[in-house]
Amino acid sequence: MPELPEVEVTRLGLQSLPGRRVTRIECGARPLRVALPCKLLDRHILGGRFAAVDRRAKYLLFRMGSGAVLLIHLGMTGKLSLVPTVEPCALHDHLRLQLDNGMDLRFNDSRRFGSVTVWPAVRVSRLEKAFSARLGVEPFGPGFTTRHLLERSRSKKQPVKNFLMDSRVIAGIGNIYANEILFAAAIHPHTPAGALSAAAWQRIIRSTRRILKTAIEAGGSTIADFLGTGGNPGYFQLHFEIYDRQGKPCLRCGTAIAKCTLGGRATYFCPVCQPAPAGIGSRTAFPAGAPATNKQDGSPSRKVGKGR
Repeated sequence: MPELPEVEVTRLGLQSLPGRRVTRIECGARPLRVALPCKLLDRHILGGRFAAVDRRAKYLLFRMGSGAVLLIHLGMTGKLSLVPTVEPCALHDHLRLQLDNGMDLRFNDSRRFGSVTVWPAVRVSRLEKAFSARLGVEPFGPGFTTRHLLERSRSKKQPVKNFLMDSRVIAGIGNIYANEILFAAAIHPHTPAGALSAAAWQRIIRSTRRILKTAIEAGGSTIADFLGTGGNPGYFQLHFEIYDRQGKPCLRCGTAIAKCTLGGRATYFCPVCQPAPAGIGSRTAFPAGAPATNKQDGSPSRKVGKGR
C-alpha cells in the first residue's frame, strides 16, 4: 500500500495541474472501494480549473477554483498518471479526467481498494474539518513533537509499531516505514508505547523525518505496484536496512535479522540493535542465541558496532 512518501511523490508529480481545466470526465463501470461519484464529478469538477494539489495523510486533495475538492485515496494498488489524451486507456483505468492541454489525469487501481470523493464547495469547510479531525499529526508538521507523543502514548500497552501505524495518532506511516523507523531509532517493535522515554520519542521523531524525506527524494518504494505519475518506479527499497531482510545480517552488527507478525503485519528487527523489552521473547521469532534486554526505553544495552 502506498504510504506517505509514495503519496507525496505523486503529489509532487502533479504540480503541473494547477491552472488546467477539466473538459471531459469518464468513469469506469466497476466500483472502487465505493461507487464512483459520477454525478458529483460532472456537477462540481467538470469544467472547473485545478487550483492546487495538497496531501493529508495518505489522501490527495485536488482543490478546484470553484472551491470544490476532489479527494482521492490510492488504496493498495492505486496510481495517478498524466498521459496524452490520445493514448488508449489501460486495463484497470477507473477514472479519466481530460484536460485542456491534450493530457489526461487517470486513476488506475487493479485491486480497486482506492476511493474517489467529491466535496461540493458549499460543504468543503465542514467536511474537511471533520475529515482532518479523524487523522493524526503530520510527521513534517509542527504538532509532531515529543510532548505530543508522550501525551498520546501515556499508559498505553500497545506495541510502539502499531502506535506509529495508527493514522489517528500519526498520519501516513505504514508498515514499511514503521519497520525502518524503529530500526533507525534502536527500538524493538514490541516495546509498549507507554514505556518509551522522552529520549526514545526524540529518536523516533528524528528517524521518521529523515527516513521519510530520503524516501520522497528516492521517489518512494516500489515493492510491487507503485509507480510515480510519469510511470517511473521508486528506488527507496534499495535503501531498506531492515524491511524484508529476514535471516540476512544486520547492517550494523551482523546479527541475523528476525521476523515476526505484529498486528497482522510482517515485522522485522535486529535482536541486538533493537533489544526486546522484558517478557516478550516467547512471543517473538528470535534467531537462535539472540540476546535480549530488560530495558524498556528501547535503547541498546551495550555498544554493538558502528552504524552505517
